[in-house]
Amino acid sequence: MGELPPKRTLSKETRAEADQLAARELTEKVKTARGRKISSKLWLERQLNDPYVARARAEGFRSRAAYKLLELDEKFGLLRPGARVVDLGAAPGGWSQVAGRAVLPGGQVVGIDYLDMPPLDGVTLLKADFLDEDTPGRLRAVLGGPAHLVLSDMAAPTTGHKSTDHLRIVALAEAALDFAETVLAPGGGYVAKVLQGGSEKSLLDRLKADFTDVAHAKPSASRAESAEMYVVATGYRSAKGKPS
Repeated sequence: MGELPPKRTLSKETRAEADQLAARELTEKVKTARGRKISSKLWLERQLNDPYVARARAEGFRSRAAYKLLELDEKFGLLRPGARVVDLGAAPGGWSQVAGRAVLPGGQVVGIDYLDMPPLDGVTLLKADFLDEDTPGRLRAVLGGPAHLVLSDMAAPTTGHKSTDHLRIVALAEAALDFAETVLAPGGGYVAKVLQGGSEKSLLDRLKADFTDVAHAKPSASRAESAEMYVVATGYRSAKGKPS
């Protein structure tokens, strides 16, 4: 990643306009419709009053999750013009959009998901389950070279049981790491969502063995009540570069 050109940033004017729109929409309330469940009303109210939801609409992002990657990129310098980026579980496309704006033209972004997604300018969308055995080969065929960065904002379906949900998301992050290590270039990076807790030690041990730098981060765009956070690993050691 070090030899790639410097990264670009969004214009201050665009951010200012988005922040103004977010401020106006912050006070919106959802009218109670006859027959609407309380849980649905609360979810809709939270969405409408979420400044990141308003800002995503203003800046043309498909999801508020885009701002999580923007913050991670600002902190860790993950996205550079010319880089090849893979977005696992890409739907609805917010992270792929952020990556595309940062690395294109000259780079490449491939979003992988088994769900259908509307096209994204400059982004290659691969309809596939990343867990399928043939997916790494399909990716390499369209990527044109090893990836500089593998992203995963995936989360397993929740059960409401904290320990179970934690184990599920760590298992998903480990599966994403398995995939990443089949496509990453030496020096590349890996980012994945996890939940706060102690049972991701096995994942961290692997990352520390396979990457030169490993960190945790919780972007401000992550809701305060959410236990989600992200592991960010950079400086991938290929099999030849790993310590014996």
